[in-house]
Amino acid sequence: MQGIASLLGRVMIATIFLMSAVGNKIPKFNDVAGYMASEGVPQPRIALAGAIVFLIVGSLSVIAGFKVRLGAALLLVFLALATYYFHDFWTMEGQEQQMQMIQFLKNLSLMGTMLFLIANGAGAMSLDARLAARAAN
Repeated sequence: MQGIASLLGRVMIATIFLMSAVGNKIPKFNDVAGYMASEGVPQPRIALAGAIVFLIVGSLSVIAGFKVRLGAALLLVFLALATYYFHDFWTMEGQEQQMQMIQFLKNLSLMGTMLFLIANGAGAMSLDARLAARAAN
């Protein structure tokens, strides 16, 4: 049961990142880069390409449980930068401030999830666990 729960948890954690890359950022690359430029992101096209790599590599790493600490670190960096540039509720007022605070707090919880993975690893039913078991034998 622990293995299935670990695997399902990793899939659930990573789905938002993978879908963000393949369902939004890649097909709408120019629109997203334009939005990033309007929010003050330096070199938005290069930053977006980097974000896509971090999202895909990080999410696949977490799902597979392979080098999960590195994958979670990539997603943590993405989250920290995205949260700073796009959910800066402290610069807003009214309803927009409330909406961005919710998004900020959601990202904060996801950052905590990444720290948890960095600290504890992938868990059962992961390639990391399988490689560790082989190395022990």
